[in-house]
Amino acid sequence: MLKLNNIESYYGSVYVLKGISLEIEPGQIMCILGTNGAGKSTILKNIMGFVKPDKGWIEFNDKRIEGIEPHKVVRLGISLVPEGREIFYELSVKNNIMLGAFTRRDGKKKILDDFERMLELFPPLKERTGQKAGTLSGGEQQMLAITRALMARPEYLLLDEPSLGLAPILVKEIFKTIKTINEKEAVTFLLVEQNANMALSVADFGYVLENGRVVLSESSKALLNNENVKEFYLGGKEGGVKGYRRYKRRKIWK
Repeated sequence: MLKLNNIESYYGSVYVLKGISLEIEPGQIMCILGTNGAGKSTILKNIMGFVKPDKGWIEFNDKRIEGIEPHKVVRLGISLVPEGREIFYELSVKNNIMLGAFTRRDGKKKILDDFERMLELFPPLKERTGQKAGTLSGGEQQMLAITRALMARPEYLLLDEPSLGLAPILVKEIFKTIKTINEKEAVTFLLVEQNANMALSVADFGYVLENGRVVLSESSKALLNNENVKEFYLGGKEGGVKGYRRYKRRKIWK
C-alpha cells in the first residue's frame, strides 16, 4: 500500500501542501481532482522524491520513502508519467521505451519480452519504433510516455494530467487503455487529472484537492453524484444563467 500521512510542502515561502493524507490500495485506480495550483502535481513529486516533504511521511509497502532519490523510488516499484510527457524527442520510439527499463536488473530477455508486450498494448507505436519520438502525434507521445514508465515493471503508476492537450477521442482511448492495464497487468494507478468526468469513469476512488487540502474523499460513484463536484468539476449547474453559479456560489464541502 502507498500512504501519505500529513504531508506539508513549501516552494520557498509558498505553502503548497497543507497536511495531505491519503491511501492507495493495491489494484485500485485512484484519482485526485482539483484546479490548477491546488497541489496535485506536488503530491506526485513528493512521492517520487523530486520534492522532500517539509513535514509528514510517505510509506510504500511498509517502507518509509520520503526524500529518497527518484531512481530508488522506481526500483521499489513506483513509476511516473509526468505532465507534458517529457519524452526524448530526438531518440527513436524504441529507445525511449527501452530507457524505461534502465533501473532493471532481471536480464535482457525479460526486458525484450516486456518491450513486445507493451507494443501489443499500444498498437499505434508498433509501426513507429524506428521513428523519432518528436514526430509522433500528441496521443502517440502520451502512449509512449506510459509505455516507457511501464517498462520499469511498476506496482504503482502515477499519471500527471494524461488528457492534457489531447482530442476527446484520444482521451477516451488513453483512459480505456489505463483500465485495461489495471485489470490485465495488475498495475495500481494514481491519476492527477482536471478532466473529472473521464477520471471518475475509470477510477475506483477519488480525492478532491483545493488550495493544498483534501476537501472530499469518496468512491467515484459518490463523487459523480455529489452536487458540489457536479457543479464545480463536471460542468453542471443548479439553475439560472449558465456559468453564473459556478463563480458566485461558495463551495461548502460536506
